[in-house]
Amino acid sequence: MRITMVGSGYVGLVSGACFSDFGHDVICVDKDASKIAALEAGKMPIFEPGLDTLVATNVAAGRLKFSTDLKAAVSGADAVFIAVGTPSRRGDGHADLSYVFAATREIAAAIDGPLVVVTKSTVPVGTGDKVEEILTELAGDFPIAVVSNPEFLREGAAIGDFKRPDRIVIGTDDARAQQVMRDIYRPLYLNESPILFTGRRTSELIKYAANAFLATKITFINEIADLCEAVGANVQDVARGIGLDNRIGSKFLHAGPGYGGSCFPKDTLALLKTAEDYETPVRIVEAVVQVNDARKRAMGRKVIAALGGEAKGKTVAVLGLTFKPNTDDMRDAPSLAIVQSLMDAGAKVRAHDPEGMEIARTMMPDVVYCTDAYEAAAGSDAVVIVTEWDIYRALDLKRLAATMAGAVMVDLRNVYPPRDVERAGFSYSSIGR
Repeated sequence: MRITMVGSGYVGLVSGACFSDFGHDVICVDKDASKIAALEAGKMPIFEPGLDTLVATNVAAGRLKFSTDLKAAVSGADAVFIAVGTPSRRGDGHADLSYVFAATREIAAAIDGPLVVVTKSTVPVGTGDKVEEILTELAGDFPIAVVSNPEFLREGAAIGDFKRPDRIVIGTDDARAQQVMRDIYRPLYLNESPILFTGRRTSELIKYAANAFLATKITFINEIADLCEAVGANVQDVARGIGLDNRIGSKFLHAGPGYGGSCFPKDTLALLKTAEDYETPVRIVEAVVQVNDARKRAMGRKVIAALGGEAKGKTVAVLGLTFKPNTDDMRDAPSLAIVQSLMDAGAKVRAHDPEGMEIARTMMPDVVYCTDAYEAAAGSDAVVIVTEWDIYRALDLKRLAATMAGAVMVDLRNVYPPRDVERAGFSYSSIGR
């Protein structure tokens, strides 16, 4: 199959590389000429484990190409995927669909035969209808089908998620489009990955409902963690106790400083706006958004409390800046609110992250960035684990303590057993324990 991926960001690049690894011929298109030049030189615009090797292998095999020429890439394609960004619109939280519709108009101008156009971007209910309207108006008499095919990729594990998905959701009632999509995903047949065919609007809503539900699980266990601290219970044991119930499951029940990243914050807001537009409020999701925003600020206060209630003149080492491990994504990361609250309270912040510091420097220029955890801790009054990167899981705690001016550790990911940290001489604070 000949596949064109419009947008070479996170979703487009990972999807395009994986499709080419299945044996399809893929062209990833992007307006950013510097990004395309970098990709052609083998430089990835994002950090995703294994992506550079996957791209290099398929480029070398001739199955994966990069281009700025959308018209040439669309010509002769069996399917064109729209994988451009849909960020929250400034001021109201609605998904900004301007990139989706701009891509649609360019695709329409390039169509020279029957085509399946697939929205891979996360879009609100009804977006496919508008895409179809634009294509019908501008693309002439060629038979065109518009399909919704949402992605369910976890940053840091995206390649595995794409190749071994829990499910593939395809929204279309068009028989020809269904067959094209079956052909595209046929390589996953041996993995027995279920393909769920639905109506287009249903498919669009599945993505938002899934992310809102996962955000709810995270927020629920975070509130239970606060209750555990108040009553003297252990949130990790509570999470295991409820997670062993097959109706609940253990995933997304790890207490921490709140969710962030490119999906949950914007998708929960977009779902709220869709519900508002249709006058069917989703009160649970409203509460999730409010509680999560408040939690990030509360984590800053937790650190200050561990410092004895006063942060002015103190130095705090922050370990982990990205919203989760194995990514360089700083979007809505809890570290942003935590660091800001510490600085507002008069503290100086030293920080380390294996992948996120280059981006973090543009967002938090007053932080001192260090080469490793021990340099960050040197002379600090407290060390705070914000993101649970593997390199922070087996720190030499005695060495860490020896370099510090104080002896406070705040573990916002419950990486360490309390007894081990206290034995190293720290005053230890964690989540829900």
